[in-house]
Amino acid sequence: MKRRIKTLFIIIGLFLVGNISYGQFIGYPFYKYYSSQDYHGGIQNWKITQSQNGLLYVANNFGLLEFDGTNWNKYSLESGTKCRDVFVDTDGKIYIAAQGDFGYYVPNELGKLAFVSLADSIPGENRNFDEAWRVFKKNDRLLFCTFDDIFIFNISGELLDIVDPETDPDNFFLVNNQLYLNQSGSGLSIMENGNVKQAEFGDLFKNMTISGILEINNNQLLISTLKSGIYLKTGNTISIWNTSNQDIFQSSNINQMIRLKSGEIAIGTQNEGLFLLNSKGSIKMQLTKGRGIENRTVLSLYEDIQGNLWLGHNNGISSVALNSPFEHLNEQTGLPGTGYDALLLRDTLYLGTNNGLYFKNILNKNTTFQKVKNTTGQVYNIEHLHNSIIMGHHSGTFNINNGEASILSETPGTWTFLDLKNHPEYVLQGNYKGICLFKKSENGIKFHHKLEGFEESSRVMEEDEDGNIWMTHGYKGVFKLNLSEDLKSVQSEYYGEEKGLPSKVLINVWRLNNNLIFSTESGLYEYNKKQDRFIKSSFLSEYFPENVQFVSFTEDALGNIYFVSTTETGVLEKSTNGNYNKHTAVFNQLINALNDDLHNIIPLEANKVLFAAKEGFIFFDNSVQKLQDIDYNVIFTKISISNSKEDSIITYGREMRGDKVSFKQINKGIEIPFKDNSIRIEYSAPYMNGQFQNEYQYWLENNEVGYSEWSVRTAKEYTNLKEGDYTFHVRAKNIHGQLSSVATYEFTILPPWYRTNWAYGLYIFLGLITSVLVFVIFELRYKKKTEIITEEKEKEITRIDSELKTSEQKLEHLKNEKLKSEIKLKNKELATSTMHLINKNSFINSIKSNLNNISKRSNNQEVKHEIGRVIHNIDKNISADEDWEHFSIHFDQVHGDFIKRWQKDYPNLSPQEMKLSAYLRMNLSTKEIANLLNISVRGVEIARYRLRKKLELERSDNLQEFILKY
Repeated sequence: MKRRIKTLFIIIGLFLVGNISYGQFIGYPFYKYYSSQDYHGGIQNWKITQSQNGLLYVANNFGLLEFDGTNWNKYSLESGTKCRDVFVDTDGKIYIAAQGDFGYYVPNELGKLAFVSLADSIPGENRNFDEAWRVFKKNDRLLFCTFDDIFIFNISGELLDIVDPETDPDNFFLVNNQLYLNQSGSGLSIMENGNVKQAEFGDLFKNMTISGILEINNNQLLISTLKSGIYLKTGNTISIWNTSNQDIFQSSNINQMIRLKSGEIAIGTQNEGLFLLNSKGSIKMQLTKGRGIENRTVLSLYEDIQGNLWLGHNNGISSVALNSPFEHLNEQTGLPGTGYDALLLRDTLYLGTNNGLYFKNILNKNTTFQKVKNTTGQVYNIEHLHNSIIMGHHSGTFNINNGEASILSETPGTWTFLDLKNHPEYVLQGNYKGICLFKKSENGIKFHHKLEGFEESSRVMEEDEDGNIWMTHGYKGVFKLNLSEDLKSVQSEYYGEEKGLPSKVLINVWRLNNNLIFSTESGLYEYNKKQDRFIKSSFLSEYFPENVQFVSFTEDALGNIYFVSTTETGVLEKSTNGNYNKHTAVFNQLINALNDDLHNIIPLEANKVLFAAKEGFIFFDNSVQKLQDIDYNVIFTKISISNSKEDSIITYGREMRGDKVSFKQINKGIEIPFKDNSIRIEYSAPYMNGQFQNEYQYWLENNEVGYSEWSVRTAKEYTNLKEGDYTFHVRAKNIHGQLSSVATYEFTILPPWYRTNWAYGLYIFLGLITSVLVFVIFELRYKKKTEIITEEKEKEITRIDSELKTSEQKLEHLKNEKLKSEIKLKNKELATSTMHLINKNSFINSIKSNLNNISKRSNNQEVKHEIGRVIHNIDKNISADEDWEHFSIHFDQVHGDFIKRWQKDYPNLSPQEMKLSAYLRMNLSTKEIANLLNISVRGVEIARYRLRKKLELERSDNLQEFILKY
């Protein structure tokens, strides 16, 4: 990357030029050309206008053209004649003047424009006119101007008056509610109170064909003529408007003249294309064939809502983005190839492309770029160094002087130059194979020698405050370079991921706000001298996501920062408090236009930069209003029922609301039969800036959960919709990211005949009939079954008698089973009693233990003797083992020989663990078990744990559930 801050000398030079006005010719505005094949009409376009909702209308040789921002529609007259003029009233009616006819277009029952002739209401002697040339609305009157008569109608379409000028008119103009007529032989006339009379200055134009009349400052009139130039009428004085350009205006043959919102004058000519003039008549810009537009003949002009200038050509239609802050410098300006670098030195602009170096004097609007001799091939860099213009080229380093290049060094691939702070007499050059040193002299700079010790391609270099030179490589990382004291060699230190950088690829260094900033594929970094490593930079962090990847930066003299990242392009406009205002929306139109080989932004002066583009350069003026907030709507252009046979149109999106045309749905009772449950909805947003980059979101309520992803498609089709009520929502996002209001369309899919209300009524009726028939059938079957059952009952009685004996046997069996159950119950009770006995023994054991303790502590031998007798009686009467044996017997009877089976399957269990298992089988609590085993609750938990280990249970297994299920 070359250095983005030019020398102080250059900046002073730029300001000495007087902050060059870029109203002077630099490049051409962006434009879009539509051929007759695009709009499917005739070649000539006589008038252009626009409706309040943004639709564009053109009076064409083949009829009326309509442009909705996506598609062109053509409405031909039945007679097939040419349409000469078009006017759209505030009520949406579209009035036209045509060959042999005039009238208006309104939507029919389907919403398609249909023509209503007003000329047919004219009396027979006046009906046979040749051309209806103009249509105007004056107050509440409509004026249809033919070359014979002027027909006056009211807004209801009733003929009020016919004005017959004595001399046939050639053209008509409505200025400040005053109708002017250009009449051959008599000059300029006016119509007042139904009479035509010559204007007080009209005879001065008797031999001229007037093509335009505008009212300008101080009640002055500007009058353009076809071949006689432009005149200014002030009071009763007529003068040439601009004498220096009068010859140009005369030879150009002016077809139309309009005043733009900016106050400038636009002139469409027959021979020289379009002229843009300031208020004094000076030419600011000329667009003609091969230089900004595709056709040199401009028959009509119109400035649309967004500030685009539409040109109706003799063959085609153009839209010129006059309100855009961008201009294109490409092959039409004499600049072929892809843009790489540029230099503005005083009034000369140098542009380097892959085809060579070009230059022009920007103050001379009539010149195109010229090629500097001996520069054919790839230009990488153009600098002003030590009073010389130096070019970095694929073939080496060149000095530029008087439009010719002379070789300074044949070292191939000169990327960039860098003035050295510590060695001001030298200039460092980066090239394909390393770096070289150039020395300054009275005659400019001269090649000195190649520096040893560094062989990397050095395209991007910056010097820090300590004199270190930082070179970034596209896919190898960062190098810190230091020159030897004798300036013959270079010592380099490599910085990569081990020094804090996220990777070694896609790294560049930039000088922003007088600091070195390193852009990486994961955000901005800066060098920390104390740590000798790179750290995340907080610079600009509040304006961008953390890991955004930048590909180009530059800073102008006002501190505005222009940037290109992988996700957006824009400018950070510096405010007086040091903060930045971020603007990106207007730059969306540069998508896919910029040079994606070596991105570059070149500052020319304050608020003015060049973007290197795939075709030349794109000039950006930051002082021009960047974006207008304009309300716009999505309109439905066609809604149809689609099937395999043909499309059935529901509407073309327009309806009459009383006497006015509406693009909003008025009739919301649209019902579609179920057999036609496939619908196609077409829509468009008539936003004319970058109209083919408008994006849309849609949502069919009752069928989809929310809006779709953004897409450029302008139609959506739904098939096999279920019956129900639906509302289709659609909204647009223009190239600047601005959202339109939401357009909706409601419709109902009717159910199939078999799910309609009358069908359900039929189902109920048939159900009732069926029920009656079923009842009768079942009644007959019941009677027949009754007879059969009577016979079978007798047989059944006999069978029951025979089975009675068998039942008595079964009863005896049941009694036996009952006795067994009673025995089992008693066994349970016995087991319970045994439990109580064990508990009692446990209690007695505890008493025995207490008595032993008392005996040990007592010194009275008599007491010890008595206690001993009591303990002996206790031992004599207690037999815990025998109790357990009895308990085991009864427990097994109740629990299916559990203890026997358990002891057999787990023979390594201790008696204590066998008892614990039995108690767990009885689902006793831990406290109850502790009393039975004569141990503590903690002891029970320990015993449970040991039992789990012997049973080899997993941690997830429940011990008690395991025993209960055993």
